[in-house]
Amino acid sequence: MKEVLNKSFYELSNLIKNKEIKPSEVCEAYLERISKVEDKINAYTYVNENLINEAKEKDEKLAKLSKDEIPELFGLPIAIKDNICVSDMPMTCSSRILEKFISPYDATVIRRIKEKGALILGKTNLDEFAFGSSTETSYFGPTKNPWDLERVPGGSSGGSAAAVAAKEAPIALGSDTGGSIRQPASFCGVVGLKPTYGRVSRYGLTAFASSLDQIGPLSKNVKDTAFLLEIISGLDNKDSTSVDKPVENYLEALENDIKGIKIGFDESILEDTDEDVKVNFFETLKILEKLGAEIIPITLKHIKYAVPTYYIIAPAEASSNLARFDGVRYTYRAKNYKDLIDMYMKTRMEGFGKEVKRRCLIGTYVLSAGYYDAYYLKAQKVRRLIFEDFEKAFKNVDLIATPTSPTPAFKLGERINDPIKMYLSDIFTIPANLAGLPAISVPSGFSKEKLPLGFQFIGKPFDESTLLNVSYQLEKALNLNLEPNF
Repeated sequence: MKEVLNKSFYELSNLIKNKEIKPSEVCEAYLERISKVEDKINAYTYVNENLINEAKEKDEKLAKLSKDEIPELFGLPIAIKDNICVSDMPMTCSSRILEKFISPYDATVIRRIKEKGALILGKTNLDEFAFGSSTETSYFGPTKNPWDLERVPGGSSGGSAAAVAAKEAPIALGSDTGGSIRQPASFCGVVGLKPTYGRVSRYGLTAFASSLDQIGPLSKNVKDTAFLLEIISGLDNKDSTSVDKPVENYLEALENDIKGIKIGFDESILEDTDEDVKVNFFETLKILEKLGAEIIPITLKHIKYAVPTYYIIAPAEASSNLARFDGVRYTYRAKNYKDLIDMYMKTRMEGFGKEVKRRCLIGTYVLSAGYYDAYYLKAQKVRRLIFEDFEKAFKNVDLIATPTSPTPAFKLGERINDPIKMYLSDIFTIPANLAGLPAISVPSGFSKEKLPLGFQFIGKPFDESTLLNVSYQLEKALNLNLEPNF
C-alpha cells in the first residue's frame, strides 16, 4: 500500500500503462488509507461504494489492451469536490438543503476524465456552497489539516486539498471563485491551479459566482497538475463562457528553460503579511533569480480594492444563483408551513447555514433598487481597473508573484466568528479571479511552526504553459519534503 501511496498520479498512470500495477491495487490502497485516517481528517462527504467493482472491470479490460490503446487516466481514482456533478452520486455542496440530492448527469470535466478511463474515488468536503476559506461551514463538519489536526485546511476546496495531502487521493478536482483551490493548496502543502476563466468548462459545477468560478486540479506536484489540466481543458458547447482556444501540451512545456522569464512583484501588497510568509516570499524570489528569471518591481495600483470589490460582486451573483433552492425542487423542504412564501422562508432558514445566509443577504442588498449603482455597478468598474492594472503590468513581465496567503494555516474556530478576518485570507488570490487570469500555488517552504507556505504565480490569459513551466522549475530547485507526519 505504502508504495502505491508514495507514487505521483503521473507515475501511477505509467505503471498501469506498462501493466506493472492493476487499477484495483491502486484503488484498494487508497480505500485502505481512507479507512485508516478519514475519521480524523473528514475530507470526504461520500466515498464511492462501487469503486472496487469498477476497478476490477478495468483490470479485465487492461489485460486485453495493448499499451497504445490504454487511455491516459485508465483505472486511476480521482477525488471530486462535492459541488461538481457526478452521475448517480450525491452532490450536496456540503449543505443541508442538498443533503439527499443525487446528480442525474456528469459535469463536462467528469465526462472528460471518464472518457480517459478515470474512476471517481469520492466527493470531497467543502465550505457550504463554496462560501468560505476554511471548510468550517460544511454541514458535514469541518475538515482538518493533515499537518496539524487543530488547524483548518483552507477553503473552500479544503476536502480536496486535505485528501491529497493526507494521501487519501492521488489527485483531486476543486473549484476556485476567489482562491478556493490555491489557498487550501498553500495551507496543505500541495499544488493548486486555477485556470484562465473559460479554459475549463463550468458545466455541471454548482454556480457560486458565475463570472468568477473555475474548476482546477489539486495535486502532489506540478507535473500531475499539468497532466490533468490538459485533459479537462478545452471548448465545451454546454458552457457559453468556454473559450475556443487550442489546448497546449502542458507536460512538454514543463522542461523549458526559464532564463530571461520576467517575474513582477508589487512590494506594497505585503504590508499586513505574516513575517514568516514575507521572509519565505523573498527567499523564493532569490531562488527564481538563481534559476535565471528576472525579478521586476511593478505597481498594481487598484489591487488594494480587490477584497471589497469581490465581496460585492460574488455575493450578488451568489444570491441570484441560490434563488433556485426554494423547497420546490431538489431535496430539502421545511415542514409545517402556512403557505408558499412561508415554505420558501422556512426551507431556506433551516436548509442554509449562517455564512450562506450572510452572503445571500449582502448580495440581495447590493442588487436592490437604490443600491445597485452605488455598490454593484461601482464594483464592476473597479474590477475593470484591476484588470487594466494587470494588463499594463503584463506588457513588461511574463508572470506576477505574490504569496498565496498572508498567513500559514490558522486554528479551527479562530476566524469563524470574524467574517472580515476570514475574508482577508484571500487577499492575494481574489485579484486573479476578478481579472479572469490563470494562477497557481506551489509549496515554497515552511513557517517556524513547520506549517506549509505557498508561493503564487499569476499568468497572462491562457498562458498556463508559462505558469506551469516556472512552477515546475521552482519545485525542482526547492525539492521540499511535503509529507505531513500523519
